[in-house]
Amino acid sequence: MSLHCDVRTTRGRFALEMTLTAASGEIITIVGPNGAGKSTLLRTLAGLAPCSGSVLVDDTDISGMPPFRRPVAWVPQDGALFPHLTALDNVAFGLGGRRGRDEAARWLTELGLADHMRHRPSQLSGGQAQRVALARALVRRPALLLLDEPLAALDVAARTDARRTLRQHLASYDGVTLLVTHDPVDAATLADRVVALESGRLVQDATPADLARAPRTQWLAGWMGLNAFPGRASGREVRLEAGGRLVSAEPASGHGAEVLAVVPAHAVTLSRTQPRGSARNSWPVVVRELVATGSRVRIRCDGLPSVIAEVTTDAVAELALAEGVEAWASTKATEVTVVPV
Repeated sequence: MSLHCDVRTTRGRFALEMTLTAASGEIITIVGPNGAGKSTLLRTLAGLAPCSGSVLVDDTDISGMPPFRRPVAWVPQDGALFPHLTALDNVAFGLGGRRGRDEAARWLTELGLADHMRHRPSQLSGGQAQRVALARALVRRPALLLLDEPLAALDVAARTDARRTLRQHLASYDGVTLLVTHDPVDAATLADRVVALESGRLVQDATPADLARAPRTQWLAGWMGLNAFPGRASGREVRLEAGGRLVSAEPASGHGAEVLAVVPAHAVTLSRTQPRGSARNSWPVVVRELVATGSRVRIRCDGLPSVIAEVTTDAVAELALAEGVEAWASTKATEVTVVPV
């Protein structure tokens, strides 16, 4: 099964233009800021939003088909289960109701819901309801599976369990999966590719590893917990738009070209005095915010450039870091990746 879409759709002043190709069995996560067009893309492919262009599934253009005839299953964020039907009948609905109960029961059993088949949606946890919605989608054996933030409503424990279940079952699904998410962990653990949208346009299509190494927009870098500083290349130096400069280990291509200098937060070191070590980049900063994330602390600092550092709680205590404290930020040239934009 394969997908090739080249679609254009408008909603008020918003316009989405998207070309995307995917092979059998591929899982693609769709990411981007609010209003980028992620859900609009899924609704367009499902036939729920008008569009021009083509949507080829196995070389058959389905763009003129009504939604119920398309080989597509769409799972919205809330699952959209029928509240008056049991889990079993929700899944069997797409197979003709009672006639599909045996197949529905098989899918619910595979998804660990054998003891919940007679429960209605109000009697299910958020994770259980999402698994019912997934079973209802997969039972039709669609060529294209569209998942719109299927884990967003779950708490941390339920989300981890649901992500594991989803990964297991998508591994044996031979159709194409498009999954909208706001969570970088979903992209890193579920996706073969990550497609990023901003303002209705494709800005990057990459593997999770390539995206983590070289995001092409500031939003993507921030979403992945990275620092990204726009500037212009000058040999191994990037002159930053906001002021200051960073030196990289490798020269950027194209003197004067617009680039992003990308630095992981964990690669930024904070000290109370100017460092004398091997770091090629150091500059004075003022601590503005500290946010604990488990055993580590993300620290936002103002400076040229302003930067986010991620350090241990021990380092915070040892350096007596607090809001308003003056410090020095530093990073090695080898930690600066220069990305053309």
